[in-house]
Amino acid sequence: MKFVLVHGAWHYGELWNPVREHLEAAGHEVHTPTAGGLGPADDKHVDLRGAARPIVDYIREHDLRDFVLIGHSWGGYLISRAAIELPDRVRRLVYFAAFVPEHGRALVDEIPPHLRTALEASARERGDGSVVLPFPVWRDAFFNDGTAEHAQQVYDALRPQPYGAFTDPADMTGWENVPPRFSYLAPYEDNDITQGDWGRHPRLSNRLGVFRLVGMPGSHEVLLTDPASTARKFIEAGRD
Repeated sequence: MKFVLVHGAWHYGELWNPVREHLEAAGHEVHTPTAGGLGPADDKHVDLRGAARPIVDYIREHDLRDFVLIGHSWGGYLISRAAIELPDRVRRLVYFAAFVPEHGRALVDEIPPHLRTALEASARERGDGSVVLPFPVWRDAFFNDGTAEHAQQVYDALRPQPYGAFTDPADMTGWENVPPRFSYLAPYEDNDITQGDWGRHPRLSNRLGVFRLVGMPGSHEVLLTDPASTARKFIEAGRD
């Protein structure tokens, strides 16, 4: 299979490398572009279209077709935009612990009020269009199945996230043209926005209509804490 892996907030393409190695060892082709605003020298003042633009451009420049497009977390917004713009190229969409956008709603509309307040405070404090995560939140809510040392190592490698891509309402015009071949991959210990009423699955995953549901042990960052299992689940979620 051919995979295009789209990262989530605060991440970038190179953080997929552990998963990439396992997929490539199994004989698959893997692409890991970086979203706009997350490159090392990128302007942080980008909206959702600006964030998705490098993903779409990468696919066009490399003439990628018949690929499984996987989006992690916030990356659900990015793969949805890419699929709307390139519906004839995507073999299957896989939402991995991901947001599934609804027209006219932004990411900040899909998270608990206390998290939205915390992000707003971070944006005001930084004043450069970006937001960051406090380490205790990262450690307990995102990286809860990894070691403290690994959590700190990855945290130090994260990049500030463009806040405008969290507040920009999703434009899903054209979604009806996307072939309805969807999977949702749900880690059982995913707790970055808390489970229950605010959990992404099944609250947001059900927006896909008919979809393949794949579960796996692990946290929101299982791609880094258990890349081998993540790669196997990508193959399962991406199969025909």
